[in-house]
Amino acid sequence: MNAPLSPESGDPIPVIVTERAARRIAEILSGEPDASVLRVSVEGGGCSGFQYRFDITREREDDDLVIAESGATVVIDPVSLEYMSGSQLDFVDDLIGASFKISNPHATASCGCGTSFAL
Repeated sequence: MNAPLSPESGDPIPVIVTERAARRIAEILSGEPDASVLRVSVEGGGCSGFQYRFDITREREDDDLVIAESGATVVIDPVSLEYMSGSQLDFVDDLIGASFKISNPHATASCGCGTSFAL
């Protein structure tokens, strides 16, 4: 899978935030203090070995990847980005509930809940 290219730089976009996800993130952040962002990270655990974590925070690090899309700001630390490069963050609302979903090309397996994956 080839990552889409940034129109500004021509470089691969490391993580894509879909328009649906951006709209939902913006809705969530609108009720939070100014300068709040959604931090997406990867940590050990979950039923498949790694799991995604979603936190609202005002803290940013100099080496975070910052994705600003349609009023939403997502930050990802460099270690998590190694596991997530080429991924897509989407928001799905279906019969079993609404949630953020990450489609990760590096994941070899995932669990039914969609927040845990294996490499």
